[in-house]
Amino acid sequence: MKAVIFNGNSINPGDVSWEPVTSLADTVIYPDTADDERIERARGFDGILTDRTGIDRNTMENLPDLKFILKLATGYDNIDLKCAQELGIRVFNIPAYSTDAVAQHAMALILEIACALPENHSRAAVTAPAGYGLEQGYAPSFLLSGKSLGIAGYGNIGKKTAQLAEAFGMEINIYSRDREKCIKSDILSLHMPLTRETYHMVNRDFISEMKDGAVIINTARGALIDEYALTDALKSGKIAAAGVDVLEDEPALSSPLRSAPNVNITPHVAFAARETRQKLIDIAGDVLRGYIEGKEINRIV
Repeated sequence: MKAVIFNGNSINPGDVSWEPVTSLADTVIYPDTADDERIERARGFDGILTDRTGIDRNTMENLPDLKFILKLATGYDNIDLKCAQELGIRVFNIPAYSTDAVAQHAMALILEIACALPENHSRAAVTAPAGYGLEQGYAPSFLLSGKSLGIAGYGNIGKKTAQLAEAFGMEINIYSRDREKCIKSDILSLHMPLTRETYHMVNRDFISEMKDGAVIINTARGALIDEYALTDALKSGKIAAAGVDVLEDEPALSSPLRSAPNVNITPHVAFAARETRQKLIDIAGDVLRGYIEGKEINRIV
């Protein structure tokens, strides 16, 4: 079996092992793959393993030897499932590999905002060695204990985030159980998949229903948020702060959030703990072995 990996560096820049995959398939690994390189690089291969690079109808229709696609992530919104089903191409993904890492990152963004870490770090650099303490001025922080956290998307990651937040004494409001209470929470953390229904779910109308001075956290999909609506809300103070690991288009140098006030952006690395990425590759090996042996796991179509 021959397989091509389109985005090797996004999973493994060299600090984990591809052996669980390469031991099962004759594998070619590319650091990254642009859209116009997909067909040429996958021609003659049985399978494509991809992360950021989407697989559209044109790509599949021009690869007659293609038998399977393995998305090296949980979300698969950049793969044309309808076309894959029509052509008899099996599609697999890697669910639940990053639960602990993404929940940890969501809490890190919450703590960064609650403790005003970037602002106070900057102040410490400016005031040293003149002295520390309140008399030198500081960015105000707030306690998480007693605050409410809305969880929109109560799957594995949402549940883990809620568990971590409860350890800080937070009240948990779950979107699917009480939409209004969730939206009115002090902090809203997004963990939903991106679908037609959830696209730009957090828009101007949604934000208008939120508590004044609330915080928004997004470690799920960038397009869950209308970035222009959130930018305006941050500028007006309707939303006090935001922490996002994902943007609608990545890399999004033109995103309005990049110049918005009180927003902390990380470059889609919530999943990226070394242990998590090795786990992903280990599961990818399990998926390939199951495919070879006719005992398929994690199949989508």
